[in-house]
Amino acid sequence: MKERNGKFAATVTVGTKGQIVIPKEARAMFNIQAGDTLIMLADKKRGIAIPPKASFQKYFSKIFGE
Repeated sequence: MKERNGKFAATVTVGTKGQIVIPKEARAMFNIQAGDTLIMLADKKRGIAIPPKASFQKYFSKIFGE
């Protein structure tokens, strides 16, 4: 699917090792590069989210005093 108004939706397939491929359009939208570290959040009721790492930096700094 194509990006529309800053939003993107696509299907991905889980491989035999539990891996998924982030679609090129989503990687471009969030400037995700090979070797980047991502954060994965999971909640049984709400699902899985992979927010940009930078969005959590301020919270990590407060928690760990960095």
